[in-house]
Amino acid sequence: MQVFDVLAGDGPIVLGQPHGGTYVPDDVAARLNDTGAGLADTDWHITRLYEGLLPSATVVKSNVHRYVIDANRDPAGVSLYPGQNTTTLVPTTDFDGVPIWAEGQAPSADEIEARRQAFHAPYHQALRDALDAARAKHGVAILFDCHSIRSTIPFLFDGELPVFNTGTNLGQTCASDVEGIVHQAATASGLPSVLNGRFKGGWTTRHYGQPTTGIHAIQMEIAQRAYMTEMPPWNYDATRASQLRPVLKSMLQSLNDLALSGALTQE
Repeated sequence: MQVFDVLAGDGPIVLGQPHGGTYVPDDVAARLNDTGAGLADTDWHITRLYEGLLPSATVVKSNVHRYVIDANRDPAGVSLYPGQNTTTLVPTTDFDGVPIWAEGQAPSADEIEARRQAFHAPYHQALRDALDAARAKHGVAILFDCHSIRSTIPFLFDGELPVFNTGTNLGQTCASDVEGIVHQAATASGLPSVLNGRFKGGWTTRHYGQPTTGIHAIQMEIAQRAYMTEMPPWNYDATRASQLRPVLKSMLQSLNDLALSGALTQE
């Protein structure tokens, strides 16, 4: 199994997809309990949701499930949301706070480090290479980190999550024009949206989003009710998705146009 796939484009936009993969090595799968084996916290169908929206974009997607190791967590294990419930570099529970490993089977520190080297590091090297190539060609690169999550998860947040959850770490990971394009498109859609709410951008967004270097990053967390059923077997809903995809396409095309205009390289 390939750790990641890169669908190369020639434009300035890079789509990161760290949580759409469902691959779990056999020796790891054997240690998951019934809850873990359900892989409920997958960003289901995220590649399909974005497919074809911006043909010039490069897509970097992890094929490894987040229960093996979470490609959007700090490799040092530092929480981005101190004081709030979250999951770790190698999760011990699912998003509902329920243990995912059979008794006594949670991975050791040495095993976590081995997984980091085998799965986390190669994905991020591919993402870094894609961003560097886009910046070298266009003078600027924009990472659009693609995520989705169940709409209601009391362990992580109160109430029902808005459909569009845009994260820029309070404006630090990208130029204001990048943030504005995405949030304005989300708001104009008429669907519930929020900027820097519960999800302010994960480690990937904060790590790569350094506008002064010519790399901008923004995270989009989508409530899964907007394009799929939120229970097993987690079916894609083409009718719902058809309302969502034009909004995402508008976001990406506008970001692409902004990057190609040269405005970002002049800041």
